[in-house]
Amino acid sequence: MNTTPMSPAVRRRRRILLPLVFLALAVIAAFAVQQSLAVASAPSSASISGAGALGEVTEADGAIRDGGQPSVFDDASPAVEGLRPDLLAALRSAATDARADGVEFWVNSGWRSQALQAQLLREAVVTYGSEEEAARWVAKPETSSHVTGEAVDIGPLRALDWLAQHGANYGLCQTYSNESWHYELRPEAIEAGCPQSYADPTEDPRLQ
Repeated sequence: MNTTPMSPAVRRRRRILLPLVFLALAVIAAFAVQQSLAVASAPSSASISGAGALGEVTEADGAIRDGGQPSVFDDASPAVEGLRPDLLAALRSAATDARADGVEFWVNSGWRSQALQAQLLREAVVTYGSEEEAARWVAKPETSSHVTGEAVDIGPLRALDWLAQHGANYGLCQTYSNESWHYELRPEAIEAGCPQSYADPTEDPRLQ
């Protein structure tokens, strides 16, 4: 087979273009990693309060300070004990199976008193700059599913990855797209799969 040798000009262009292609691919990959890390590190409503900011509320209100997250099996924690029995049973069933995969669940936030929820909302307004923006992350005490014991914020990231893959098998569904840690019980998901998540709490008709 006869082949036509590349001209010096073509070879020069290839020497210039190939590094540019590799550079563009590297930039795209770096951007994807940055976006992934940004989502993973987004603040949960449970982490808005630091140890010193919780003020008058205590563990009896469901307050959980950084570094003190209980297991889903911790009956001594009001944040865990106050969850609805059906939600807690589903969580513990999932956590038991996750342990077989080397994954542990902990509770970043579970049941909350109205006093704790109100304080978290005040802090969110300060953090995000307005009531409208805060509402995307923290519900009012009167409508919060944490206050009724129907919601739990789970960690760490490995647990969230596990729940994203297997949670529907236990009726555990991520409620809001902007809160990968916030799970509620949807028993019908065991057969039908989890419903579409709301973009954030402001789209949830239960909170209006």
